Amino acid sequence: MELRSIQTPDILPSYWYNIVPNLPEPLPPMIHPSGEPVKRSELEVLFPRSLIEQEFSTQSRIPIPEAVRETLLMLGRPTPLIRARRLEEVLKTNAKIFFKYEGVLPTGSHKINTAIAQAYYNAAEGVERVSTETGAGQWGSALSLAGSLYGLKVRVFMVRASYLQKPYRRILMEAYGAEVYPSPSTKTNTGRKLLAENPDHPGSLGIAISEAIEDVVSSGGRAKYSLGSVLNHVLLHQSVIGLEAIKQLELLGVERVDYVIGCVGGGSNFAGLSYPFIGYNYNNDEPPVFIAVEPETVPSMTRGEYRYDYGDTAGLTPLLKMYTLGHDYIPPPIYAGGLRYHGVAPSLSILVKNNIIKPVAYPQDEVLEAGLIFARTQGVLPAPESSHAVKAVIDIALKYKGTSEKPVILFNLSGHGLLDLSAYMRNH
Repeated sequence: MELRSIQTPDILPSYWYNIVPNLPEPLPPMIHPSGEPVKRSELEVLFPRSLIEQEFSTQSRIPIPEAVRETLLMLGRPTPLIRARRLEEVLKTNAKIFFKYEGVLPTGSHKINTAIAQAYYNAAEGVERVSTETGAGQWGSALSLAGSLYGLKVRVFMVRASYLQKPYRRILMEAYGAEVYPSPSTKTNTGRKLLAENPDHPGSLGIAISEAIEDVVSSGGRAKYSLGSVLNHVLLHQSVIGLEAIKQLELLGVERVDYVIGCVGGGSNFAGLSYPFIGYNYNNDEPPVFIAVEPETVPSMTRGEYRYDYGDTAGLTPLLKMYTLGHDYIPPPIYAGGLRYHGVAPSLSILVKNNIIKPVAYPQDEVLEAGLIFARTQGVLPAPESSHAVKAVIDIALKYKGTSEKPVILFNLSGHGLLDLSAYMRNH
C-alpha cells in the first residue's frame, strides 16, 4: 500500500460541505439576550452579509468561489494524506494509521482554510478591517496572512497566557501586518475592567472574543468580526479537509475507515475532517467511530452542560445552545492554547448529544508525551492541540496489538509544533 497520497489540484473540492441539513435534529437557533431568536439583520454589525447567508444556509453543498479556490491552491492545498507506518511499527499494532497533515500550510495549521474565505467575503463587501481573538495564535496568524492577501487590516486580541508563552506566534502575526494585543488588554472597556481586578489575568478565549466584538461594535461600521471556530460558516469552510481525505483514501485503495479522530477546542478542525465522513455515510454499512479529544482541564464535552450560553465572557454574543463549562469559566494556562474555549460548536454538540461522536479527555503530560512519540517516529512535531488526537490514536492502536483485526485509523494533524517548542521543553 502506498504511504502517501497524490496532491493534484483536482483533489481540492469545488464546494464546501454543510452538515446542518443532515444533522439528526434541527439546530437550535441563536437567541438574543431578550429571549427572541436572532434575526439575520442583527448580525450585520459583526459579519458581512455573504457569511451570514452561509451561517443560516440549509444547502448541503455551497460552491467555493474560484478566487478562493485559487488562493487555497497557491497556499498549498490539497494537503497530504500520509500513512504513519513507522508509528505502527513502534506500537507493534495491526492497525493502519493515516493522518491528514494541515501543518504544511504557510501558517502551520488548518486555520487558513476559513481565514481565506472570510477575508475574501469581507473584502468583497468593502470592509476595511477585521478584529478577532486567538488562543495559541494559529487562528490569528492565519487571519493576519489572509488579511494581507486581500488588503484588510487585522487586529488580534491574543489570550494573555499564550501571548507570553508563544512570542513567535505574535511576531508572525505582526510580520503579516497585524496589530496584536494581549487579552485582557487596555484597548477595551472589558479588558480594562478585568485588568483592574487582576493585573496578571491569564485571559481566556471568551474574554478575547468579548474584546474583539467590543472593538468592532465601537468602530462605527468600519470593522467586522472574524471568528476561527464554533459557528456554522467557519466549520463549513474547513470541510475541504475531509472532502480531500475521502478522495485521497479512494485513490490509495482504502475502502473503509474504522476510526476518525481529531482534537476539539471550538470544533473547527475536528468538524473539517469528520463532517464529510458523517454526511456521506462513509463505509455505508457501519460508520466509523468518531472520537473528539479535549484537555482534562477544559472538559467542555465530557463534563460540561448542554444548554444555552454566551459565546464570550462579557455576554456580547448571542446565546448558543452547546456543551459549555460556563462563559465565565477561566481555564488554566495550558500549552494547548487553542483548546481553551469554554464551549463547543452547536452542530458538534448535537452530534455528541446523539452519540454520533464520542468525546474523550486527556491530561496535558500524557498528550505531550504522545506528541514526542509521533515526532520520533514520523518526524513531525505536532502542535500541542494536535497531540491530543495523537494520544487517542496511540491508545486505540495499542488495542490491536497482537490481534488479527486490521482497522484503519484516520486523524487530523491540524498543525505543527515548531512554534510550540517551549511546551515540550518544559514537559519533557
